[in-house]
Amino acid sequence: MSPEKSSVTVRIAGEEHTIRSSAPPEYTRRCAELVDDRIHEIRLQAGLIETHKAAILAALSLADAYLQAMEELDKARKETASRATNLARRVEAELAE
Repeated sequence: MSPEKSSVTVRIAGEEHTIRSSAPPEYTRRCAELVDDRIHEIRLQAGLIETHKAAILAALSLADAYLQAMEELDKARKETASRATNLARRVEAELAE
């Protein structure tokens, strides 16, 4: 049985879009707001730029932020695993004495 979907109307780049999703409506609104804000920032920086080009640049910007966050998360996981392994070795060594 798939999760129940709901429809949420959001405004992105001045246009209304109805999004059907199994995510909670507030989450969908937050996602739309993030995209809208990024498009707005790009249009402010780039001046007069077509909406679809601003949307593409916003998508690339958000993808970059996502990939950087995933890389940082991966590094943190590896560091945590390494520290846990070292700690376990130290505990085992102390218990063996």
